[in-house]
Amino acid sequence: MKTGFVAIAGRPNAGKSTLLNALMHRKLAIVSEKPETTRSQIRGIYTGEDCQIIFTDTPGIHKPKFLLDSRMMKETGSVISGVDLIYLVVDGTQPFARSDAFQLDMVRNAGLPVFLILNKTDRMSREKVLNTLSSWQNQFTFQEFFAVSAKTQTDFSDLVRTTAEYLPEGPALYPSDQITDEPQEFLIAETIREKILECTEKEVPHAVAVQVESVKEEKKGTEVRALILVERDGQKGILIGKDGAMLKKIGTRARTEIEQILGRHIYLDLFVRVQPDWRMSAARIAEYGYGGSDEKDE
Repeated sequence: MKTGFVAIAGRPNAGKSTLLNALMHRKLAIVSEKPETTRSQIRGIYTGEDCQIIFTDTPGIHKPKFLLDSRMMKETGSVISGVDLIYLVVDGTQPFARSDAFQLDMVRNAGLPVFLILNKTDRMSREKVLNTLSSWQNQFTFQEFFAVSAKTQTDFSDLVRTTAEYLPEGPALYPSDQITDEPQEFLIAETIREKILECTEKEVPHAVAVQVESVKEEKKGTEVRALILVERDGQKGILIGKDGAMLKKIGTRARTEIEQILGRHIYLDLFVRVQPDWRMSAARIAEYGYGGSDEKDE
């Protein structure tokens, strides 16, 4: 049996989380058109007849602006250095640019096999796909390359089969029916944050953190209490909305999806609190569990 770890890396908005969800045929990672949606690594465990592949979605590779961003880049680097294979996911609709050298350097330094995953081909002509693949291959020696549409494609058997060929022999590390090792609270918090990303604009979604304070099983259903942290009073006002309308909208959307994840009825209570400049606080980032926050800054 082939067993190993694959890092799904790339720039923000390349479609890494969408690819993870497509490979797993289930939503594990939140998705959004907004950059820097993924803040922490998320694992999906794929078990086939002759392989087990642990896919790890990572924060988008970008140059940091906040301490949170630096922590996210540390976590991405840590994941990349500890796997057997790297998927470099790129947005095929965007031409190769100078700034892409940053992510190529990051995967090159890992010294591991790298697959180029040219994503969003549903928006591209065949000629553009071929030209874009050629431009990337001129920049780096990829072991394999695949042109895919993580959003619309349903069959990834060629990618999975080829991936398994590069993995070491070994026993399965997880039960065959386990699809992730993420805790329930993490999935709930991320779902709430995804709905905030959907419902708000500008700086608000990036200044938000979510903490699940409690999950209690009651006869009438599961009671979930979650705290939404923002950095400014104005952001708090936007999240709550007039007469609480925005918070209710976010809560309704989140509850519906959380019920699908947990398979039971949910009572969701959301609260908003201001935590000034938490993205620049190592203690707060660690508390909220984002971006490899257990690591010390150099």
